[in-house]
Amino acid sequence: MQITDQIIAEHGISKEEYQYILEILGREPKLVELGIFSVMWSEHASYKNSILQLKTLPKEGKMMLTETGEENAGVVDIGDNLAISFKIESHNHPSALEPYHGAATGVGGILRDIFTMGARPIAALNSLRFGNPQNPTVKHLLSEVVRGIADYGNCFGVPTVGGEIYFEDSYEGNPLVNAMAIGLLKHEDLAKSAAAGVGNAVIIVGAKTGRDGIHGATFASIELSEESEEKRTAVQVGDPFYEKLLLEATLEIIYAGLVVGIQDMGAAGLTCSSSEMAGKGEVGIEIDVSKVPQRESGMTTYEIMLSESQERMLVIVEPHNIAKVLSIFAKWDLDAVQIGTITDDKILRVKNQGVVEAEIPAEYLILGGKAPVYKRESQRPEYLDSLQNEDLSQINLDHNLNEILQQLLATPNIASKRNVISQYDHMVGISTTVEPGSDAAVIRIRESDKAIAASTDCNGRYCYLDPYEGTKAAVAEAARNVACSGAQPMAISNCLNFGNPYKPEVYYGFMECIRGMKDACLAFDTPVTGGNVSFYNESPEGAIYPTPVIAMLGLMQDFRKAQTQYFKTVGDKVFLLGPLAKTIGGSEYLKVIHHKIAGLPPRIDLALEKRVQDTVLELNEAGLTHSAHDLSEGGLAIALAESCFHPEQTFGFKGKFSHAQAAALCYFGEAGANIIISAAPEHQAAIQALAKKHQVELHELGEVTKEQSFIINDKIDVSALRLREAYETGITL
Repeated sequence: MQITDQIIAEHGISKEEYQYILEILGREPKLVELGIFSVMWSEHASYKNSILQLKTLPKEGKMMLTETGEENAGVVDIGDNLAISFKIESHNHPSALEPYHGAATGVGGILRDIFTMGARPIAALNSLRFGNPQNPTVKHLLSEVVRGIADYGNCFGVPTVGGEIYFEDSYEGNPLVNAMAIGLLKHEDLAKSAAAGVGNAVIIVGAKTGRDGIHGATFASIELSEESEEKRTAVQVGDPFYEKLLLEATLEIIYAGLVVGIQDMGAAGLTCSSSEMAGKGEVGIEIDVSKVPQRESGMTTYEIMLSESQERMLVIVEPHNIAKVLSIFAKWDLDAVQIGTITDDKILRVKNQGVVEAEIPAEYLILGGKAPVYKRESQRPEYLDSLQNEDLSQINLDHNLNEILQQLLATPNIASKRNVISQYDHMVGISTTVEPGSDAAVIRIRESDKAIAASTDCNGRYCYLDPYEGTKAAVAEAARNVACSGAQPMAISNCLNFGNPYKPEVYYGFMECIRGMKDACLAFDTPVTGGNVSFYNESPEGAIYPTPVIAMLGLMQDFRKAQTQYFKTVGDKVFLLGPLAKTIGGSEYLKVIHHKIAGLPPRIDLALEKRVQDTVLELNEAGLTHSAHDLSEGGLAIALAESCFHPEQTFGFKGKFSHAQAAALCYFGEAGANIIISAAPEHQAAIQALAKKHQVELHELGEVTKEQSFIINDKIDVSALRLREAYETGITL
């Protein structure tokens, strides 16, 4: 086929990139080769517009067992020869067009990333963003995404233990579906993805290959538009029951020591797995696609190479182990076929019934090799100055605070997510120690006293108003949530959701978010283990808010010391660690009550934030607290009310404390480095001493009461039961 300018453009290849292809090959590419370059040089696979910025993030840590970005998922050491593999990744574009299958295959893909490492998945989380939930289309998207996540996770048999949901107008035409998974492995079972060993067999395992998902990686590297509706073939369909079989067979061959290298087939399918494995191992791979098990007739080489059919892996095996591997997969009733061998020429060579259809040096296809890399033009958006400098001092703060509190508790960004969470099985595996609803999920490591805590966090509105400070706040809140649960923050994965990087204002936001993440991760000693960049999150109405979602992992040595956010004992004193809020900039109060998105979001003092987290950890370790809850959306009054809503009963709160600022600003303003704790009165002196030791402000707020009333000074006096009703009925599916 003659490669025309139109065909080149349809593959998302620029004129400059096409010239580079001509230089690499020394000739015109064949159509299959153009397709391979197209998917491997797409932003989704190559990170060509982001890798220079990502390289500035902190990646070193004494607990890191894999190099950041080198494997399917990050792996950290938790002691006793055990390790945790974890990662968060986006499936935004597919979920916008086919919300059920897009979300379901997002879960399936991230689970494969985990068990490909030799880890058995023990938990899943998610981070979701939608437009106005009153919009029928948005309500449909939400319902179908949640159903897709629930069906895949529940059928596969992994507990979905936490996450977050935000609603903002900027996500109306481009929802975000970010899926996180966590797995447990022994050090000796860690599997790597690099191919090695000339003459070793290349085996495709798992499901048969179909035409679904062709050009999915390219599809994820363009803006959503009406034309996107025509690309529904780029949305895959998953089978969680089949993936469960694939999990067991994969772990069996890894545990048996039969694997030289292994990689999931996600974006770009066979193309990505074969070229990346060859490139990382600095070897060649030769495959014959006619040997690939196919579920549709008449598939071309192009279609087989670019198919993103789910539940498939590529495995490198020494010749004497081929029969063992094939027999194990046959036992699990899965396909396993040798389709090629490892060569010494560093070439990805693709044949069909012996006829060569593609020959490309693998190093030119892969991230970290010789694929194109760019730094795009950056320009500070004009809107930042006008919004950040808007005078909020004239905002009318004289309202009925009882009504405001109830209204905020019912707003979708604050209201209980129980109607969503209830669809997820969060107890399968019986290791969930702290269930969804508290600041962080806690999962016990079975046959051990250890537990891990996990949280996903990002306030996109903060990042819209100040991408640097907003990202610092996202890392800080994720770490604070984990610390409130009793775990020491140890590492992060990230999912970076942005608009079109070719727009200078978007790229500015991306660069500033990376800068904020770097500074915060250095302050908390939480290296970045890996993650995902998702650009082109735009609809005809515009780009989404910059949304760098942070997935934080924490470790606790004794699962029995896991802590939740809920009050537990009548008569306990309630304290605030950290300063009282001094701003309503970027707050939920300002948006919901005054219909404004403006001002400066909370400025994060990283040193103070670290001291506050160290304080709550030391208090919990010493057994001095009964609960800990961080302040986030809605501020102090909201966090106090949420602390009253124990799953088994509703507590009351009576508060009396002084503050210099206006009541609405103090109660509903938002700030970092804030944690509410409750404790027995006899521990007050010890708590004061520890706060002083860490140079952290300590404010006595009030006490937990039996009477189900919620009182703050003479400004708020309302039934705690009424507040709970507002909180629990704010979101319906």
